[in-house]
Amino acid sequence: MGRVSQAQARENRRRVVETASRLFREQGVHVSVADLMKAAGLTHGGFYKQFDSKEALVDEATAHAFEELARTYGLDRGRGAREPGEREAGRRAPAAQRELIEAYLSVRHRDNAAEGCPVAGLATDMARTDEGREAHRVYAEGVRDFADVLATEEEDGLVRLCTMLGALVLARATRDDPLSEDVLAAARTALTDGG
Repeated sequence: MGRVSQAQARENRRRVVETASRLFREQGVHVSVADLMKAAGLTHGGFYKQFDSKEALVDEATAHAFEELARTYGLDRGRGAREPGEREAGRRAPAAQRELIEAYLSVRHRDNAAEGCPVAGLATDMARTDEGREAHRVYAEGVRDFADVLATEEEDGLVRLCTMLGALVLARATRDDPLSEDVLAAARTALTDGG
């Protein structure tokens, strides 16, 4: 078999990063390289032609997941650490915040972890990741950006994000029980009805 073109190599890399981003959110970063490459429709041997290590892929896949989150929810990515006054720039109108909260705390989002929020999907893995890693930096920045979008005049957004994240994790953990939808509904009510 001949060498792949540069364009095909870029396409293969994109497929691997997108596949890893989904699998890591759904199953965690412990997914094997062999399983990941199979899911991407590529051979295991091709992995190290594209990436120096699995950790390098975790870094890229985490960044990709947060780029998807930014597109989905209109986050202002990459502003880094900000002063309280600068946070207001990322704030959304109440109606837009309500729409975001309702989508985030939906059964559809609960049941689609692979395409869902990386804050929820990668939290446990990031807790075990070295703070010096790019994935850890991207994760922390993404949390800040998401909280900024949820900020109101009364709150900086972290309380709202923590409520949403906790509700989503609990709803996923109790998916086969009526409690799951009760958790989502309770959090939606608390966050959208001035609860």
